[in-house]
Amino acid sequence: MKDFIAGLPKCELHLHIEGTLEPELKFELAARNGLELPYATVEEMRAAYTFDSLSSFLTIYYEGMRVLRTEPDFYDLAMAYLRRAAEQNVRYAEIFFDPQAHTSRGVPFDVVIRGLRRALLDAHAQLGVRAQLIMCFLRDFQAEYAMATLLESLPYKEWIVGVGLDSDEKGNPPAKFAAVYERARQEGYLLTMHCDVDQDDAIEHIRQAVEEIGVDRIDHGVNILEDQRLVEVVLARGTGLTCCPVSNGYVTDSMKAEGIRKLMDLGVRVTVNSDDPAYFAAYVQENIEALHDALQLSREELARLQRNAFEITWLPRHVKDAYLTEIDAYLS
Repeated sequence: MKDFIAGLPKCELHLHIEGTLEPELKFELAARNGLELPYATVEEMRAAYTFDSLSSFLTIYYEGMRVLRTEPDFYDLAMAYLRRAAEQNVRYAEIFFDPQAHTSRGVPFDVVIRGLRRALLDAHAQLGVRAQLIMCFLRDFQAEYAMATLLESLPYKEWIVGVGLDSDEKGNPPAKFAAVYERARQEGYLLTMHCDVDQDDAIEHIRQAVEEIGVDRIDHGVNILEDQRLVEVVLARGTGLTCCPVSNGYVTDSMKAEGIRKLMDLGVRVTVNSDDPAYFAAYVQENIEALHDALQLSREELARLQRNAFEITWLPRHVKDAYLTEIDAYLS
């Protein structure tokens, strides 16, 4: 089954590019930019990756980003992930990036997006991996800063397929960003939003995302099972959920595998993704393997998870169909 999973054509829709910053590259970029790190070795850094909540993870996550300073830094970051994605037969990815995490410390928006964009173009040409960018707002900053970031993105609109919302959810409900999301929709961006697992007011946040904001996708979102009416709404709309089993197990009490199984059984378009793989030691293939180990999924069920992912991508219909044909050919 591990061989089957390895060869399965894959799609990843919940991947923070800053969360792919492996310790080895972090040391390399720190040396390039003349920065001191609080760890002496790669092993010491990895040993510090002990998280028991979203907030404890975010503290180390944002500290690590300070090594990203120049356009080549962002290029190298994205290319390192895309090479790993190609090795795991990821055919297509929609990649989150957090411009405010960089502009807030003096790195220009232009530097961030040009480095990422160049990597996406090279990966498609050299590796055969197609990818698009999703710009996320940091929900623990002011909504006005999110709006300013949205406006700053407009000259690069052709390089950005949609917007998302991430970071610390506590006290930062979707409704806080309603005006930002409405403007993003007017500008032609597609909409997704983190509704993290087991957060305060989780169901109310999912309701706001679905009914008030009108998102096209939900990132995480497994708590929707607590409200049958909302499950019926996402079923009727075909809204997809981008779940991340391994990271769930780091920041909550479990991978939520049984919840993912229930969503599958209900017909919800649930998918499996890696979230921040450098910090959780699991890229998308390892996430699929972990879910299979927990649920003993059949080959057809594993393929269905990938079909779900390709179906909810922000790609033209004919491109989706080509990837779905690849899955059918692989299964047969």
